[in-house]
Amino acid sequence: MKSKKILITLVLLTVGQVLTGIMSGSQAAAAEQVKVLCIGNSFSIDAVENNLVQLAAERGVDMYVGNLYIGGCSLERHALNIRRDSAAYSYRVMQREADGTFTRTVTDSVSIMQALLSQEWDVITMQQASHFSGQWYTYEPFLTELLDSVRLHIAPKTKIYWYMTWAYQQDATHPAFLPNYNNDQAYMYAEIVGCNKQVLKRHHFDGFIPGGIAIQQARKTKLGDTLCRDGFHLSFTYGRYLMACLWLEVITGKSAVGCKYMAEGMTPEQRKVVQRVAHRVASKGEKGL
Repeated sequence: MKSKKILITLVLLTVGQVLTGIMSGSQAAAAEQVKVLCIGNSFSIDAVENNLVQLAAERGVDMYVGNLYIGGCSLERHALNIRRDSAAYSYRVMQREADGTFTRTVTDSVSIMQALLSQEWDVITMQQASHFSGQWYTYEPFLTELLDSVRLHIAPKTKIYWYMTWAYQQDATHPAFLPNYNNDQAYMYAEIVGCNKQVLKRHHFDGFIPGGIAIQQARKTKLGDTLCRDGFHLSFTYGRYLMACLWLEVITGKSAVGCKYMAEGMTPEQRKVVQRVAHRVASKGEKGL
């Protein structure tokens, strides 16, 4: 299938430029550069595609983020795709351009291997599909296969992080919520926690992004159980902003507390609440499980 490209920027780039990360002109000045690749699904879109690069820039980090996206993609499908070298992903790149603008570029029909080899990544993230996130039998042997395959093709400096996703909103209508979790958010959350403990016990990851904990903690604030826009994907305002703050802290070690940037439609009070939740959860890391 012929690659096609959607470019959300004033400058047209070729597909080759997208995959190799070549930018016109020099990079915008920043204290450090961090390159992150997500082997993900729509829950990685929620985390990295709207606010993360902007927050990082405010903290002096020039962040380049690649997201390999297939909706609802499970570990089993990721493992199969890398085994077959399937060009099955929408490859989405978020970055800050030399003129200071923030761009998002989308290229269809890209494989995991193409993305892996396109950059010398600092961090690669992995995750389970949300509907399987609390069902341990869906993790193996696929996670092991994915990890082994990825490690064969990355630089020694590259770190691999595990991304914990969240339990659905209590009123969610996701088709897996009833059969897999009895339409019970607390039960789903407990099962996700259990699976994440097993993941971190059985495998060595260089970092842990506790997204599920952050969402559950935010639900205990004045925001309530309103972090999702459809019961499972995060809201375009403080839901996604919270996840970006968490990723910022875990990946860069820089606090989101006090950042001025916020998503359109948020209030300063919501910004303060989610920044504090992200900071508290990031500080605890695995101990929060």
